[in-house]
Amino acid sequence: MPSRRTVLAATAGVTAGLAVGTSADALGSDDKRLRAIVSRMTLEEKVGQLFVMRVYGHSATDPDQADIDANLKEIGVRTAAELIGKYRVGGIIYFTWTHNTRNPRQIAELSNGIQRASLERPRGLPVLIATDQEHGAVCRIGRPATLFPGAMAMGAGGSTADARTLGRISGAELRAMGVRQDYSPDADVNVNPANPIIGVRSFGAGPDAVGALVAAEVQGYQEAGVAATAKHFPGHGDTAVDSHTGFPVITHSRELWEKLDAVPFRAAIEAGIDSVMTAHIQFPALDGSGDPATLSHPVLTGILRGELGYDGVVVTDSLGMEGVRTKYGDDRVPVLALKAGVDQLLNPPTLDIAWNAVLKAVQDGELTESRLDESVLRILRLKSRLGLLDRPYVNTKDVGRVVGAAKHLAAADRIAERTTTLLVNEGGLLPLSRRTHKKVLVVGADPDSPSGTTGPPTGVLAAALTELGFTASALPTGTAPSATTVDKAVAAAQEADAVVVGTYNVTAGSGQQQLVERLVATGRPVVAVAVRNPYDVARLPTVRACLAAYSWTDVELRAAARVIAGEVAPRGGLPVPVQRADDPARVLYPIGHGLTY
Repeated sequence: MPSRRTVLAATAGVTAGLAVGTSADALGSDDKRLRAIVSRMTLEEKVGQLFVMRVYGHSATDPDQADIDANLKEIGVRTAAELIGKYRVGGIIYFTWTHNTRNPRQIAELSNGIQRASLERPRGLPVLIATDQEHGAVCRIGRPATLFPGAMAMGAGGSTADARTLGRISGAELRAMGVRQDYSPDADVNVNPANPIIGVRSFGAGPDAVGALVAAEVQGYQEAGVAATAKHFPGHGDTAVDSHTGFPVITHSRELWEKLDAVPFRAAIEAGIDSVMTAHIQFPALDGSGDPATLSHPVLTGILRGELGYDGVVVTDSLGMEGVRTKYGDDRVPVLALKAGVDQLLNPPTLDIAWNAVLKAVQDGELTESRLDESVLRILRLKSRLGLLDRPYVNTKDVGRVVGAAKHLAAADRIAERTTTLLVNEGGLLPLSRRTHKKVLVVGADPDSPSGTTGPPTGVLAAALTELGFTASALPTGTAPSATTVDKAVAAAQEADAVVVGTYNVTAGSGQQQLVERLVATGRPVVAVAVRNPYDVARLPTVRACLAAYSWTDVELRAAARVIAGEVAPRGGLPVPVQRADDPARVLYPIGHGLTY
């Protein structure tokens, strides 16, 4: 790895002396230097600085052949280094599916390779490397990195101290791997149980509670030197359409938006949030044009920058999503986003089209170069504040010491224990006794495991219960069990002292609902564990015990097992209300409901 002296020498005349200032004078001096950098950039370099792009491969210069082929097909370059050389992109986003995240040491070396490729260019600037490390259902970097409960689980725990700890530890691990911008926390208030894309990614349905946890997590990440990102502005919590595949419409009034959706974003801004991500949603009360918020000047410049007073970086959600592509072509979307007030253009489907469209818009006078300068300056301010302009490389020797440290993993386990929510416990069935319920059958849904966790859920629960002194076996039955599968599970239940069934978004008349009813009919004690949405309990009226784990990652499932075994008492409270299945207008369990023992 190059020394700090080498790094600074490579950027002589551009970044020399750009330490992060702490006093007002130092900050003003830093801004003068940043403006000087902008003044020396070519138009093409400015355009590149606005883009955050995916790239395939575990190495910046020597990826696998399959990744070279994917890069050539989608981007027209072979490697991350070539991507930077051709387009001078200001940011790169890591995904599991682009094979960027094999292991922590490799990620750190990839990050250093990306920085080296950029800094070796004329007037080279460090790259802002980002990822979606929300924890829970959405994580791009898995084991051995520390994985925490997701947002709704944290909402059930209700602890701002725990949220801040999550941000601080996750941030320290991301920074050790060279990732300096995290697209987290989710600041959406999830008031729609049918929301197909937010759901457990939200802290809950109470705007003030969500705002407090958002602010705490933001503080934790930014204490660790990683930019947090509040998303998805102006609020994606009341949709029944996934903006990846459709174009959601929010029907909230302006007054309701102020009282509900805006609250967590205000809290994030007050906490000093570094970046805000836009939503590909239509919000007629805020902009009647029919444009998605990502392309809305009234929403981004009028409300976010004007009314809320936010002057940090605004990043789009992925420009490959259908919600932003419904109304305009891929050549118009990036231009309209910049006109609306966006700074970073995330992951366009075809970079060449998007990059050249922005360049042409400036050359044709539709966008002014000074407009680009505003966004480039905001991006450079963020890079400077994160220390990237002074120390762009990471020390790969630190990775093993920081990422997945024993104390980090222990903290995640303790936090998870405070999130598990006991919703039903008829007759004091829980905790299960090792003496009277020694033999446990674990059945149920095995959805694809979130990135980097062990999985499948039935296996993780069975292993955890066995470690706790039970004799547990796993029989996966899936999210849509057939009649034959249900029969097999019922037969196996006859040989067990108790049954634990993992449920995943149970619907009326579904195979999962039939499975639970048939298991209960055996007379064996049945414990349901909702491994995603807590709303499952409304469709399981016959179970004697029901827990909400809020996600099917190892840390949450192990915590649920410890609660079932009585190793710890349940402490979580519902962060969302659960409506009755037979009358959705009536609440079955209110916000805050949670039993203990």
